[in-house]
Amino acid sequence: MQPPLLEVHDLHKRFGSVQALDGVGLSVHAGSVLALLGDNGAGKSTLVKIVSGVHSPDAGSVALDGSTVELSSPRQASGCGIETVYQDLALCENLSVTQNLFLGRERRHSGNRLKGWFLDRHAMRQEAERAFQVLGSRIPSLSSPVSSLSGGQRQAVAIARAIVWRSRLVMFDEPTAALGVEQTANVHQLIRRLRDQGVGVLLVTHNMVDVFALADRIVVLRRGKRIAELNPTECTPDDVVSAITGSSIAARES
Repeated sequence: MQPPLLEVHDLHKRFGSVQALDGVGLSVHAGSVLALLGDNGAGKSTLVKIVSGVHSPDAGSVALDGSTVELSSPRQASGCGIETVYQDLALCENLSVTQNLFLGRERRHSGNRLKGWFLDRHAMRQEAERAFQVLGSRIPSLSSPVSSLSGGQRQAVAIARAIVWRSRLVMFDEPTAALGVEQTANVHQLIRRLRDQGVGVLLVTHNMVDVFALADRIVVLRRGKRIAELNPTECTPDDVVSAITGSSIAARES
C-alpha cells in the first residue's frame, strides 16, 4: 500500500503562552482532498505554515511519501512540491499573468553565457499557456495585469502557479472567500482538476458548501487538538459544526 503523500505526526507548536498545536496528526493522499476545519485559533494556519516551511514545529514530524523531511523555509517546501494558495493570493497586481506565475523563478535562456543574462519570455509564455490548458481555465490575456482580472480569474492564476511548478501538494486557505456563485463553481472545478491529476489537496475553509462539494475526508481541530476525522458521505454539516464548536460529545470518528 502506498504511503500518504503527506503525513504529519504528533505536531506541537507553542507561541509564548499559547499552545497552537498539541499533538496533531493527519495525512493527505495523492489524488484526494482533505478539508481541514476548525474555529479561529484552532491551529489550522499554524499547521499550514509548518508544512509550507514558514514555522518549524517544537516537536513531531512531517513526512512526504513516507520519508521524514525538515521544511525549514518556503523555498525548501516548494522544492519538495508543496505550494500554498493563501486567501490574499499573494499576487502582484501591477505585473502580468505570466510574470506572476514565474515571479522569483524566471526562466533564462540556456546555451551560451551571454544569452543566460536574458529572460526567456517565449518559454515562460508557453509554459503558462500549458498550465491554463491543463486547468481548462481561460484568461483574457497572459499579458494582462492581474489588477484587470476578476476574483475567480485571480484564483486561477494562483492555482496555475502550482501547475507550472509541478506541485504534488497544494494547500488552499479559504479559496472561495468573497467570490460569487459562478466564480466559486469555477474554483471548485479547478480544484477537482488538480485532484484528478493526482495532486494532493489540503483545503482550509469555513465554507460547508466547499467541504461537501470537494472533500474526500474532513479533519476537525479545536484548541490545537485534532478532535475528529469524518467522512463527508456519512455525516451532515450539523455533525461537522458540532465537532468544530464542541456542542456535541458524539463527534464521530470514521
